[in-house]
Amino acid sequence: MADIQLGVHTIRSHGTAVARFHMYDWIILLLLAVTDGLLNIIEPFHRFVGRDMMTDLRYPLKGNTVPFWAVPIIAIILPIVIFVGIYFKKKNVYDLHHAILGLLFSVLITAVITDAIKDGVGRPRPDFFWRCFPDGKDVYDNVTTDVICHGEKSVIKEGHKSFPSGHTSWSFAGLGFLAWYLAGKINLFDRQGHVAKVCPVVAPLLLAALVGVSRVDDYWHHWQDVFAGGLIGTAIASFCYLQFFPAPYDVDGFWPHAYFQELALAQSTTQVAANTGSFNMRRNEIETVYVSSQSRNRTQLRDTSPILDSMESGLRQ
Repeated sequence: MADIQLGVHTIRSHGTAVARFHMYDWIILLLLAVTDGLLNIIEPFHRFVGRDMMTDLRYPLKGNTVPFWAVPIIAIILPIVIFVGIYFKKKNVYDLHHAILGLLFSVLITAVITDAIKDGVGRPRPDFFWRCFPDGKDVYDNVTTDVICHGEKSVIKEGHKSFPSGHTSWSFAGLGFLAWYLAGKINLFDRQGHVAKVCPVVAPLLLAALVGVSRVDDYWHHWQDVFAGGLIGTAIASFCYLQFFPAPYDVDGFWPHAYFQELALAQSTTQVAANTGSFNMRRNEIETVYVSSQSRNRTQLRDTSPILDSMESGLRQ
């Protein structure tokens, strides 16, 4: 009986424990966002840039084909819209919650890693010359031959953040997670030869790749910056997805791990309840038989008492 009570207590407390863990997840997301904000405030490392290095850093200073404000829309809002659409069709709140949670973890972890490397490396952008010398008149230190910039401070600061590409890493973190998600939802690896299934999975990755290409075209990044950003974003997206969902080729690849855990818990709860009911019925049966047996014993004792009395009186005589 104590074991059954312990099992019921464990099941009842499971929901509270899960909610607590999810609360911790959202707190960690908030801390990641604050950390990334601080990384964007601090001054990056100012790498030595000499006169001879300016040959590869004199590309024109241009605007962004993909603006900064558009990156969260592409990497976060677009996937969430798709998650919500699938939720309205399948009505699985576990899937929606863990898809959004995994996506945000993917993007924010990638952002922190990317910006930390940016600040630590301090690689100048391809258009660094015009950031440093907006009037085209370059000035160098007579001893170290390092640049002496006289451009706008914020523009120069941004000019030391070439490696890796933040646009690219963010895009691959969000859209890479979406690609994993869609692969699981359409059962991409069902071995039935439906090549058309590849298209919805490749489309987000192609969009992320085009964002990366735009960074090279705008002369904001070297190709190595874009390549490294793509690798970082894809790796983190893969890691985060597999933390919340089975692999797309898995038999249970359609729903998140938490959904199957809740199904198993529900079955366990049903089994414990059935066992408890069976135990109570058996106990009642035993009590009924015991009471009936006691009643018969008492009746038999009352019936035989006169005979025993007469036998005892005869012996005395």
